[in-house]
Amino acid sequence: MNLPPISWCTRCVYPSSSAVPLKFDDDGVCSGCRVHDQKKDIDWDERLKWLLEDIEPYRKSSGYECVIGVSGGKDSYYQAHFVKEKLGLNPLLVTYNGNNYLDVGWRNMLRMKEVFGADHLVISPSVDMLIRMNRLGFRKTGDMNWQGHAGILTIPMKIAAQFNIPLVFWGEHGWTDLGGMLSMHDFPEYTYRYRKDQGLRGYDWQDFMGDEEDPIRENELECYKYPSDEEVERVGLRGIFIGNFDPWDANAHTKLITEKYGWEASPEPFERTYRRMSNLDDRYENGAHDYLKFIKFGYGRGTDHASKDIRNGYMTREEGVEKVRQYDAVRSSDLYYWLDYVGRDEAWFDEIADGFRSPAVWARDAGGAWRKRNIWEQGA
Repeated sequence: MNLPPISWCTRCVYPSSSAVPLKFDDDGVCSGCRVHDQKKDIDWDERLKWLLEDIEPYRKSSGYECVIGVSGGKDSYYQAHFVKEKLGLNPLLVTYNGNNYLDVGWRNMLRMKEVFGADHLVISPSVDMLIRMNRLGFRKTGDMNWQGHAGILTIPMKIAAQFNIPLVFWGEHGWTDLGGMLSMHDFPEYTYRYRKDQGLRGYDWQDFMGDEEDPIRENELECYKYPSDEEVERVGLRGIFIGNFDPWDANAHTKLITEKYGWEASPEPFERTYRRMSNLDDRYENGAHDYLKFIKFGYGRGTDHASKDIRNGYMTREEGVEKVRQYDAVRSSDLYYWLDYVGRDEAWFDEIADGFRSPAVWARDAGGAWRKRNIWEQGA
């Protein structure tokens, strides 16, 4: 049978079907790797000085000087560390609780207020609404965790506007870090457009109104409503990506926060990735949610994590290919936990999920099974 053509980066293991747009140069190296190479030539001490100069007018003698959206994960611990230790600011920590924390992730999150000496605000929506949003997000976008992305990408800006705090700090610029969307010399800031177009894949809260199977009332969606243009202008609201001023290495960050703050990785391995340090705030993120990415785009967290570790020199490309082979296609057992959570069965899941398969990746064979090209089969 004729399978759709797919190419892979010759440096990392990202495919041309990546959910984050990529370009490949004449050597077959992806734009994500090329932009990552720019980090080697940056004077990061100078970058930090630029940021310190930029935030000087925002310092106050009392009160909150900034907001940080935190899940309790490795990235938010490092963000809090960076803001407290390198910038010397007093942050308000803000968490969106999507009701799916692993036990270790919940402990990490609750510990933050103590280890960072900071006030911590946790927003916990109605569980009944979250279950409906899980089902609706899955049916509408192919992502049961759309509500989780929307919550953490909205609540910190919303709280900052309500408390009249102009500065909100974020981690890395996702599409630049993964796919090289922008140069490391562009200094993008967090905006409503970034949130909707990239973080939320073009959807917003209004798109979840009016569904008959899983009806959602507008007043249940308040935590997903971004501040108005008038509020943004009144407060002078800015979202600053720390990744513009820090080389951003998750492995190095994890080592630091584990030693300095007692942060805990997962004691148990995940089924779809070799890392134990990622996405502890949502038990489905490394499993059922990531399996949906494999269904849609033909790859998963094995590819994501291996590509990052190849770029940072923690593994070879050959080792990365083996990680992809081992993890990307696994149908994780937490799918059944999620189906019980939302009150649906496996047949319901498969029928909907198959509707999101990209024809640029997947084709059915003569027996009706889904097939695609794989990186290890072509010696790519």
